[in-house]
Amino acid sequence: MPSLQATSAASIPAREKQAVALTSVFAALLLTGMKIVVGVLTGSLGILSEAAHSGLDLVAAVITYFSVRVSDRPADTAHPFGHGKVEHLSAFIETALLLITCAWIIFETVRRLFFRAVHVDPSVWAFAVMFISITIDTFRSRALFRVARKPWRLTRCTFPRMCTVPAL
Repeated sequence: MPSLQATSAASIPAREKQAVALTSVFAALLLTGMKIVVGVLTGSLGILSEAAHSGLDLVAAVITYFSVRVSDRPADTAHPFGHGKVEHLSAFIETALLLITCAWIIFETVRRLFFRAVHVDPSVWAFAVMFISITIDTFRSRALFRVARKPWRLTRCTFPRMCTVPAL
């Protein structure tokens, strides 16, 4: 297995990670707002569930932004191995939020199927919002993936044998 060279924190600026995370927050805010408006106007549970999912993405993006800011802090006496574990905690919180969102979607689906009739008003706006959402999410996920693939966490590698990645 080839080992990656540990790079200095100065050569890979933390600002890039923070900028991509902040851009993700603004994109999620825009998408959530559009989907809520169109979902309420059309009555579509599909778009309302997408709005809930985008709201979850917004919360997750905010958590990610703050966790990236915290995890980039250097080691100190209280945290001799650095602050990188905060990213794991944020992933746990985001997973819990996803489960809550799934539970709401299931609840609302059962309610609409068996207990309440809802008229859905399909419109071109519903399709336009979903197309815009797919486009923005594609660019956002590519930017996040590009930043995530960089060897950020190797700068704080404590055990050199752990600083290896399998050959692709």
